[in-house]
Amino acid sequence: MDNIYQSIEILSKEKGIDPQIVLDAVRDAMLLAARKHFRTTENYEADFDPKTGAVRLYSVRAVVETVADPVTEISLPDARRFDSAIEVGGVVRAARPTDALGRISAQTAKQVIFQKVREAERETIFKEYADRVGELVNTTIKRVEGLDLVVDLGKTEARLPKREQSRLESYSVGDRIRCVIKIVDKSTKGPGVVVSRADGDLVRRLFEQEVPEIYDGTVVIKACAREAGERTKIAVSSRDRDVDSVGACVGMKGMRVQSIIRELRGEKIDIIEFSDEPIGFVTHALSPAKISRVSILDAAERHMEVIVDDSQLSLAIGKKGQNVRLAAKLMDWRIDIKSEEEKRQEMQNATTLNIGAPVSALMEYGLAEATVDALVRADVGSVEKLGSMTPEQLEALEGIDAEAVNQIMSAINGFYGQEYSGEYAEAALSEANPAEANPSETNPAESSPEVAENAASATMSESEAGPETVPAAPQEPAPASEV
Repeated sequence: MDNIYQSIEILSKEKGIDPQIVLDAVRDAMLLAARKHFRTTENYEADFDPKTGAVRLYSVRAVVETVADPVTEISLPDARRFDSAIEVGGVVRAARPTDALGRISAQTAKQVIFQKVREAERETIFKEYADRVGELVNTTIKRVEGLDLVVDLGKTEARLPKREQSRLESYSVGDRIRCVIKIVDKSTKGPGVVVSRADGDLVRRLFEQEVPEIYDGTVVIKACAREAGERTKIAVSSRDRDVDSVGACVGMKGMRVQSIIRELRGEKIDIIEFSDEPIGFVTHALSPAKISRVSILDAAERHMEVIVDDSQLSLAIGKKGQNVRLAAKLMDWRIDIKSEEEKRQEMQNATTLNIGAPVSALMEYGLAEATVDALVRADVGSVEKLGSMTPEQLEALEGIDAEAVNQIMSAINGFYGQEYSGEYAEAALSEANPAEANPSETNPAESSPEVAENAASATMSESEAGPETVPAAPQEPAPASEV
């Protein structure tokens, strides 16, 4: 027991905790061991001797006038045998031997001390790392536990779970890796710090180290979307008009971004320019695909539709939908991508089924994109609803002036003119060729050979009589296919 104080000092320095916490833990352990060993209801106290560093155990009894419980109370005359100056209300402490504590009591004390030390260590770790979430740290792989890795942070250990590892990377014990602190939890079993190699903050921190313009705030990373081991998209913006945000991140001959790609073991990185306008932003976010046009379907729900050329559809979607998935995550919008042929087919089906077409369909008939956005904001989302409104009602909408009303009327006429042009052509064909329209009404000459022969002879006799006696026969219209 004489060297226990020195052991406490060494343990406190190793764990980085307050020695007083360890002292309190030892006191609690001694009291618990004493109660289990002596099996009495006495009150105990434990003290440290500052000179020798030994732990002293005492049984404590209160001084009272009338003793009700001899185990915990003592009369005043009996108490004055130990201390002549004691009065009622004081306490008498009697030393108890600590050497008498057995092996089981010692094991109990050891468990209590370890539990208190772990709780104190966890609290210390939480206070140190709680404010460092998202910070880039250098770690060393200490051991492998199943699919997870345990890394050394210096003062403590951290866990790198399988889900936070990149698919392209493999690790061995002793490797030095850079991670970001993701979670700090003092209530977990084992290490209370979780680090990550798959989080988007790792890319942010690496760019801050490699690009001075990002570190000093001239260039800002507005958003980052990542699928670890596959591809990352980051949107950057410059606060200085003379600084190119994308060029600053790429560096001369791509040196800056190549350094980050090497750190991420060859992961692809797309650097795009941020825009406050969703239409401009999605045009950059879906690169390298070229966008034909964009329609905002629901601004409140952040839902948009992107139309691309048929040859650009697979490029816009990406491998297994990766390009559009990262773009949607980067913008925090729901993005629907369709080809020109798909959009055309959708509009035809909507017309056939009498389903209201969106006002964005009028862009093909000359309606400006800004006018379409103004109509969507005013909750005029279909062509049918737009066509039922008067010019006065249209001018009352925000962002719609007289010129925009004229554009709307022209676009609606063009839309419905194309819709019904097929029906008008069919009706004209029926009028021009009634025989084809009604096959039951056949030519009398064709129905009977005798009638045909009589008609032919009558025609020959009329032609011999001269032009004065022949009345002008009505001229039949030419078939529609010959017009």
